Parts: sequence; C-alpha cells; structure tokens
Amino acid sequence: MGRLYVVATPIGNLEDLTARARAVLSAVPCVACEDTRRTGRLLAPLGVRPRLVSCHGHNAERCVPAILDVLEGGRDVAYVSDAGTPGVSDPGARLVAAARAAAHEVIPVPGPSAVTALLSISGLSSKAWFFEGFLSNKAGRRSRRLAELIQRGDPFVLYESPHRVVKLILALEEIDENAEILIGREMTKVHEQYLHGTAADLSRRFGSGQVTEKGEFTLLVHPSKRG
Repeated sequence: MGRLYVVATPIGNLEDLTARARAVLSAVPCVACEDTRRTGRLLAPLGVRPRLVSCHGHNAERCVPAILDVLEGGRDVAYVSDAGTPGVSDPGARLVAAARAAAHEVIPVPGPSAVTALLSISGLSSKAWFFEGFLSNKAGRRSRRLAELIQRGDPFVLYESPHRVVKLILALEEIDENAEILIGREMTKVHEQYLHGTAADLSRRFGSGQVTEKGEFTLLVHPSKRG
C-alpha cells in the first residue's frame, strides 16, 4: 500500500521549502498538484522529474481515482497545492479523505502557511480565532457571512484576490468600521507588504491609491463588536 504525503510548499520565497519536503518530493514517483506547470518550476531546482498528476477542484472526479490507483499499486504519492499547506482552501481535503477511506497512510509534511505566517506577526493574544478562507464572490452572501463572523466576536482569517479585496474592505467597513485588520499582501515575496488599521482607515488608504491592488491578500480581522 502506497503512502500519501501532504506536503507544504512555499507561499512565495522558494527558500522556505523545508529539507524534509525536498527529500519527500525527490523520492516519490508521483506528485499530485493543482498546477503541473507551477509545480514543475518548484521541482526543477531539485533535479527530479516525478510523474505529475493534475488534481484540482474541477477534475476531482477523474484525478482522485487515478491517484488511488497509484497508491493501490504500492507507490507513494506527494500532494502539493499551488502554495502553502494543502487541505486549506484547496482541493486536497477530498483526496486525503478518499485515501484514508481506502486505508492508505496519510502523512503530513508541515511547512509554510499564509494563515500562521500572518498570525505570527499579529501580536494576537486571543486563544480563539476562526479560519474562513475565501468568501462568496456574491455581494449579498459575502455581507451576510461577514456579519455572522463579526457577531461571533472572535478574530478571523480571510483570503482574498486582488480584484475583490477593495469590495471586501468596503463590506467590512459597512458592518464594523472599527474592526482592527492586519493585511498581508504578497507575503514572503519580493513586494510583500503589511498593513494595519481599522476597516475605515484601510478603506481610505485603498481608496486613495496608497495600496497596490495586486497579488494575494490574507486578512486577520478582529471585530470591535461583540455578539
């Protein structure tokens, strides 16, 4: 029976790839990944060329059985997402569940994560926080979910794309203008940037062009309102 390794990869800086991740990716005959081209660039410096199997949210019906066949054949497989720790806002959870249901050993290879990276520089003292990830791209659903999260009272983490981040900040301002927000943009990359302020303050900064609406955004939101 093959083993499924769930391998964390850099969120930006390739030097953040751990020694253990390098060893696993260099040893397995097959790597399942969201984007074969992106993963190919990650593997090139390692000097290895395992079989790459595309596995993302749109082809799970095909890719999961194909990977299970590899595992059934006694060969190990590594699963990597486009960036960070798999199984968090990516299709890895379905593959992991299927492998475990088929009695295959599933082994984590921990490493970079946008969530923990941002939390580590937040100064957050609360023991409780909530990970939400990406919200709906529909305005009504997004606002309703934000209102629910704000009413919980606990800090929460969001992911957002560059073309929707301003809409997210405006929605947060409308619901809780005094919510305290820490934003990480392009974390660990050449143009990384960190912004801190209230929802109202950040709305003004985005609106005045002080913030570049490019790259990947991770937000830690600390509500001022309590449910």
